[in-house]
Amino acid sequence: MRPNIVSEAGLQTRLGQWWESIPFLTSAVVFVCGIIYFVCLLVGYDSFLEVCFLPSAVVSHFQVYRIYTSILFHGSLLHVLFNMMALVPLGSELERIMGSVRLSYLIILLATSNALFHIVIALLAAYNPFRSYEYFMNECAIGFSGILFSMIVIETTLSGVQSRSVFGLFNVPAKWYAWILLIVFQLLMSNVSLLGHLCGILSGFAYTYGLFNFLMPGPTFYSSIEASSLLASCVRRPKFILCTGGNPSSFIPTHSSQSTTSSGLFSGNVWRNLSSWMPQRETSSQSTEDSRFPGRGRTLSGVQNQTAAAGNLDSNLQARLLDNSDTQHPPNTARTVTGQQLSEGRRAAENAATIPAGAPARHQDSVASEEQIQKLVAMGFERTQVEVAIAAAEGDLTVAVEILMSQQG
Repeated sequence: MRPNIVSEAGLQTRLGQWWESIPFLTSAVVFVCGIIYFVCLLVGYDSFLEVCFLPSAVVSHFQVYRIYTSILFHGSLLHVLFNMMALVPLGSELERIMGSVRLSYLIILLATSNALFHIVIALLAAYNPFRSYEYFMNECAIGFSGILFSMIVIETTLSGVQSRSVFGLFNVPAKWYAWILLIVFQLLMSNVSLLGHLCGILSGFAYTYGLFNFLMPGPTFYSSIEASSLLASCVRRPKFILCTGGNPSSFIPTHSSQSTTSSGLFSGNVWRNLSSWMPQRETSSQSTEDSRFPGRGRTLSGVQNQTAAAGNLDSNLQARLLDNSDTQHPPNTARTVTGQQLSEGRRAAENAATIPAGAPARHQDSVASEEQIQKLVAMGFERTQVEVAIAAAEGDLTVAVEILMSQQG
C-alpha cells in the first residue's frame, strides 16, 4: 500500500505548509514583530519607554508615533509568541473575508481608536473632580494584544458560535468571551495593561456597531491601492488577498449598516440590542467542508479543490432557486421554468452535492427561519438574496454571509 505522504512529512515540511497557509498581511505582521523583537534582543535594546504608548507623553509632547510603534514592540519572548500565535487564526480569518489592504487599514484604524480611548479614560481618571488617579497617564503599554482584543470582538460577531472555550478549560457564552479573557489575563498576569486590553474591546464593539462606518473608504480606494505600482510585487504574491468580491460597503456587516435612521446601539432597548447582536446557528451540524467563500481571495492550497467546491456551490444555489420557485409561487401564477428544467436542475444538484465516503451527511431540507432572515437583513442585505443564500448554505449563517459578500462587489 502506498504510504501516506502527508502523515510522514517532516517537521520542516509541515512548518512550511503552515506558513504558506497564512495570508499575506497576517504573515507580514508576524514576521515584522518577530524580527523587531529578535533585533532588540541581539543589540540589547530594552528602552521600551521610548517606544511604548505613554498617555502623558502623547498628550504633553504630542508624540503620536507611540500609537503605532507600541503595537510592534514586545517585552519578552513569551509576550511576542503568545500574541503572534493568537494573531494567526484571527488575522487569517478576517483577512480572507476583508482582503489584505482592507485589513491593514482596519488595523491602523483600531490602533488609532484604541489610543484615543486609552487617552480619554486616562485623562478622566487623572483629572476627575472626585478622586485623582494618575497611574494610567504614566502607564507604559506595548504589544499587539490591544488589536487582538478588537479582532476577537469582530471575529466573534461573524463566527455564529454560541460558546467559546477559554484555553480548553471551560466554555463561556461567545458574547462574553472577550470580557472573560480580560478578567483571566488580569488574574493570571499582573503586568498586563488592563486599560490597553479594555480599549481594544471597546474599539471592537464600536466597529461592530458601525460607529466607524464613516471612516471606512469605498471599494475604489482599496482597488486603487491594489493597482498602484508600489504594491505590484505584493499583489502578485499567491498569499495576497484582493478586496474584490467582498462587501462593497467596505466593512463587515453590522447592525447599523442597514438603511435606517436609527442606530442599533442607541435605538430601543439597549440591553436587548447588546444581548442579541450575535448571529445564532446550530453547533451540532457543522460541516467538514471548507466554509470559506469561493473567489480570488482564497489562496490556501488546493486550487483544484477550490474550483470544485465553487462549482458545487453554484450548482446547489441554482437548484435551490429552482426548488424555491416551485414552492413560493401559487398555481395560478405564470411559471418561467418548465417541469423538464426543474427535474434537470434537481438531478444536477444531487450529482453536485455528492460528498466523499466518511463525511457527515448535511441536512438537505433546511428551511430558513424568520429569525435568521431578519438577522441577515439587519446586516444590510436584501431579503430575497438572504433567503437564497441561507437556503444554499443549508441554514449556516456564517456560510450565508460569505455567499452574500462574495456575490457583491
